[in-house]
Amino acid sequence: MEGYTEVRWHGRAQQGVVTAAKLLGETALFEGKFVQAFPEFGPERMGAPVKAFNRISDDPIKIHCQVTNPRIVLIVDPTLIGITLAGGMETSSGVSDGATDGAVFIVNTSDPVAEVRKALDVSDDKKVYTVDASTIAMDTLGRHIPNTPMLGALAKVTGIVDFESLLKNFKDNYGKKFGEKVTAANVSAMERGFKEVGE
Repeated sequence: MEGYTEVRWHGRAQQGVVTAAKLLGETALFEGKFVQAFPEFGPERMGAPVKAFNRISDDPIKIHCQVTNPRIVLIVDPTLIGITLAGGMETSSGVSDGATDGAVFIVNTSDPVAEVRKALDVSDDKKVYTVDASTIAMDTLGRHIPNTPMLGALAKVTGIVDFESLLKNFKDNYGKKFGEKVTAANVSAMERGFKEVGE
């Protein structure tokens, strides 16, 4: 939609997808923008697919519906890109559905970008970036919660929010909740995501 930047997150329960969308929205709000951040849940169980959405604009947002034509797509769990059927055929799980011309995809994987682009089956006008957010999360947090490295990669690739604003917002809003050690680990995860994302 003209005037809006729409973001769609794909992940699984317990990977911090909803929290990441919330944090992105809070950071954009901190920067004086108008925002929406909301989830879409299927069955509420660990490992179930989860979507979350953001709208960010310099002007008031007057629509309230699911994001169907995102300009930015973050795939926190790469197993959601394709579903292998019996017989070895693959089918799309919808992660690229509706993406706008020139859309940006950021995928949590260590696979080469060329392979990821092929798996996504997207047109050449779309940009595909990868970051090994799972490894970063394990290295920094000791747990498979790849949401903060993905936020760092998002800030680097799109500039949708300023990276320093993202870090400040996280420290200010989550520092007391998580404590100094966990906060520092998440900041480190965002910094690595920012540095290590590539196309």
